[in-house]
Amino acid sequence: MKRRLFIILLAAMVILPAANVQAQYLKKKQTTEIAREGQNKRLWLRNSTDTNWTPTPGGLYEQVTMPNAKKGKKVEPIIDPAGKHKVRESAYDTVWKFTAFDGKTFYFIDYNYNNFRQLKWKRDSDRDWGKFDPVMDYLQSAGRIPMHMCAVFAINPAITDQELRDELVVKAQMEALISLDYFRDILIELEMKNKISYKVAEIDWRYWKDEDYYNEPQPEDELIRVGLICDFSSKKIDLLPSAAKNARSFAEIKFFSNDATIQPSYTAELDDLANYMKQEKNLEVLLVGYCDNVGTEAYNMGLSRQRAVEVKKALIKRGIQEHRIEVIAKGEDDPVGDNNTLSGRSANNRVTVTMQ
Repeated sequence: MKRRLFIILLAAMVILPAANVQAQYLKKKQTTEIAREGQNKRLWLRNSTDTNWTPTPGGLYEQVTMPNAKKGKKVEPIIDPAGKHKVRESAYDTVWKFTAFDGKTFYFIDYNYNNFRQLKWKRDSDRDWGKFDPVMDYLQSAGRIPMHMCAVFAINPAITDQELRDELVVKAQMEALISLDYFRDILIELEMKNKISYKVAEIDWRYWKDEDYYNEPQPEDELIRVGLICDFSSKKIDLLPSAAKNARSFAEIKFFSNDATIQPSYTAELDDLANYMKQEKNLEVLLVGYCDNVGTEAYNMGLSRQRAVEVKKALIKRGIQEHRIEVIAKGEDDPVGDNNTLSGRSANNRVTVTMQ
């Protein structure tokens, strides 16, 4: 009996610590790996702050050493902190039209920048640059040339899950950053002394495609690798200028509590807004609806959306195309007044108008 008890205690002393180590390993693995979830095979980045993770061709992630990430050296390019940009494809020229580039022109290249990773491991004679070939020919033939380059991506507009969108943005930023770093390695290997700076940015796919968004088949991929924007000037420039940089501002449209009816007093303002949008055809408008805190949160979210939708309907009646009007509901969020007072609640029942 004593011998059996001794064996049980000894086994417990060995098995329990081993089980604890295994549990800790599995927990750590769960928080740092990417897993496929659901039938649509969505990618979820568990630890988005780890810069030593890079996508493999199969879509999963493996831990690697960042190229050129030497101790004490800051790894470039930077990730553009400005977020989702409102720029159109039509605002850029195409590289296929030129053999020499104008330093005052922005060029867009419909090129999958992930190809830089595969090209890195090929011999120079075996590298097929595809749509990027005009740029490489120019850089190799024209000597020391300054170039600004931005890798541009978009998240499929059909994805409404904000958590998934956030995960995909992190994945896209890291993927593009590493791909551009491979491109820099290639330039070093080719002994090219070109002065090149680059970054990564997200654009709004609907805004980028403009009316073509409604006329062309929609992409099925969750992450859209849009391409590259290049500039060949020596000046510090913004490759993604805002179309609404000098746009007019418009006053908020106020509503009575628990009501989504636009008051007749706003007729002149809506006419003015519609006329302005007809003149400035490159601009769109963002309508954000808000509420006070009277009622349930779900009800107020619906009411705030309905208010923005009513303003949208009013603009459509005045001849503005529906695709130029974006609607967002904020409900009780971001109050500008004190909901404990009548005047504060009145200030919160509004729709803001922002040109973009």
